[in-house]
Amino acid sequence: MSHPKIAIIGLGYVGLPLAVAFAKKYPVVGFDINQSRVDELNSGTDHTLEVSDKDLKEALTTNDSPAMKLSTESNDMKEATIFIVTVPTPTDKNRQPVLTPLIKASETIGSILKDGDIVIYESTVYPGVTEEICVPVLEQFSGKTFNKDFFAGYSPERINPGDKEHTITTILKVTSGSTPEIAKRVDDLYASIITAGTHLATSIKVAEAAKVIENSQRDINIAFVNELSKIFRLLDIDTNDVLEAAATKWNFIKFSPGLVGGHCIGVDPYYLAQKALEVGYNPEIILSGRRMNDGMGKYVANEVIKLMLNKEAKVKNGKALVLGITFKENCPDTRNTKAIDVIEELKSYNMNVDVCDPWANKQEVKTLFDIDLLRCEDLKSTYDTIVLAVSHNEFLNLNFEALKNNNAVIFDVKSFLPTDKIDGRL
Repeated sequence: MSHPKIAIIGLGYVGLPLAVAFAKKYPVVGFDINQSRVDELNSGTDHTLEVSDKDLKEALTTNDSPAMKLSTESNDMKEATIFIVTVPTPTDKNRQPVLTPLIKASETIGSILKDGDIVIYESTVYPGVTEEICVPVLEQFSGKTFNKDFFAGYSPERINPGDKEHTITTILKVTSGSTPEIAKRVDDLYASIITAGTHLATSIKVAEAAKVIENSQRDINIAFVNELSKIFRLLDIDTNDVLEAAATKWNFIKFSPGLVGGHCIGVDPYYLAQKALEVGYNPEIILSGRRMNDGMGKYVANEVIKLMLNKEAKVKNGKALVLGITFKENCPDTRNTKAIDVIEELKSYNMNVDVCDPWANKQEVKTLFDIDLLRCEDLKSTYDTIVLAVSHNEFLNLNFEALKNNNAVIFDVKSFLPTDKIDGRL
């Protein structure tokens, strides 16, 4: 295909790897409204660790065309012919979808849109958002007509934060476009950088729906094993042992119990639920799974307290150590982490809680949660309970015996530690 000029709007966990991948073949402008983020990236460092410093610097410093430019100035995108939107789509405190970043990005693009341009959305949405919400904004701010003067596409992001095996070019990409011709152009564009191949969906709505059900399916499956964990704990059966035994059947799908956070699994089901409610259907299974998983942090803390009382460990004014505050292991991403629910519930019992995480950004954790984060080398105290909330590899090297007070309880959320070292697990 011809060499388009590409603008990526949003330089986070999704946008930056995409920009670097495209910059190997096409001229790219990366745009973000966060000046400190752009300054950080222009200095050659990505705190999300999704792109190595080496790859980032190569994309920024190449003297050949194509090359990548990162900016907070929308005018720097004026020559782009393809705009790809990768901004966050979170939920608010009432679990309602927040489309403001998507709308603001559409306003910015609309103000510089030219005839023939294509706007592709990658942000997670419910079916219909691209054509029913974003496109009208593009029309309003550009004064142009959809599918006559400009076109749209949707290609759901499939970034897995912290995963160095399944990277952006090695994950099969779903694509779509607002006309058959545009759909083919969008598919060809992604196929030029995605080595795993592409799947051209029959419509934009189909592609949008595929994204939200991917993570809703995982959410429901994890909710099921979380419920099993609650049942088996009452029956004094080890959940992990049950899952290993059941997994010997050829068609058993093995999921593990745990805290379900992050920007996708913990958020996407609410987008699908919102659309279902709009069309008059109450999504019982989806919301039931969400309630189960959203309550697991509080459940873990209460199980820890029960174990402490049984061992006569000190609860009120006792000391607790929570290991991990990111939403998953070996990754700095704290978005929608459920470890904070464990921490807050322990504090509600008047416990003094320290938090250790070798991956999370200290300043970010202080700003978001008002927690002074410790590193492994900072651990000097002893504790009445230790809760392993996130299975960072570094925690395997800790001397747990040296960190325990008499009668201390160790609870392993992730079934990560040897069973002879712990008092309980999910």
